[in-house]
Amino acid sequence: MQIDSSPNSANSFLSDSRHDYQCIESAIAYLCANPSKRLSTAELSEIVHLSEPQFERLLARWSGIRSECFLQLLRPEYTSSLLARLTEQFAANHDTKLSESAAQHGPLVNIQALTRNEFKSKIKSFTIRYGQHPTPFGDCLVGITKHGICSLEFIPMDGVAPLLKQLAQRWPDATLLEDRDATAQAAQIAFSRTQATNAPLNVFVQGTHFQIQVWRALLQIPSGHVCSYTSIAQQIGRPQAVRAVGSAIAANPIAWLIPCHRVLRSDGRLSGYHWGETRKQACLAWEAATMAGTV
Repeated sequence: MQIDSSPNSANSFLSDSRHDYQCIESAIAYLCANPSKRLSTAELSEIVHLSEPQFERLLARWSGIRSECFLQLLRPEYTSSLLARLTEQFAANHDTKLSESAAQHGPLVNIQALTRNEFKSKIKSFTIRYGQHPTPFGDCLVGITKHGICSLEFIPMDGVAPLLKQLAQRWPDATLLEDRDATAQAAQIAFSRTQATNAPLNVFVQGTHFQIQVWRALLQIPSGHVCSYTSIAQQIGRPQAVRAVGSAIAANPIAWLIPCHRVLRSDGRLSGYHWGETRKQACLAWEAATMAGTV
């Protein structure tokens, strides 16, 4: 697959976005590897090979809040305290928290989910249009159908080819067509800091009954909140299936919009993330900064 690389404003933004996230990722990785060090922005700026003013501007630009405030959200102890501070509040006020968060932060998401047997009986041939787009967390590959977004994945270091192969395997009856213009709006709305004025984003997935249960449960976690794998298992009425919940979350094909990054271990640790634990930490910090910047 070839991506248009002609010099224009969109590609300039892509380059800037990629560089910003690489610096954020480097800073998070260093902080996590050295949790006992209390590094200043000046010290961290050397780690990411920027001057202190450049690094402070990058932090503020990326997070939307003051750099010194955002730096606290990047530290590893932030996620360990997040579960304890928010899960109990979320559980006690589930419906209120969900409606308030959905009204204030990020796009609303509608999910259409079919089991594989339902998919085979109801949907025959169809087209998936795909495109590569910048996000606050690196480039992503978005795939859309007439039913909604069927794939959203962050692109790994080895490039987009493995993701396209997986997409074809997940949807073997589909025709894949590169169409960046067709996927641009979905990518833009997905990573908006505020609720878009557009209609809710539709996502279209296929999986087992159990996977679909888990993915629907993930949509109940408001932006800026987290819960544990155990809580998800309890929510779907399968309290003993914590390990299976973890497997279903790992199989989630829609990054960010089906927010598997909001699930932590019961002790507050990140645990795994299909697109990397450093990116998971970045997602949580970005959401927290978004909420801090709008209150």
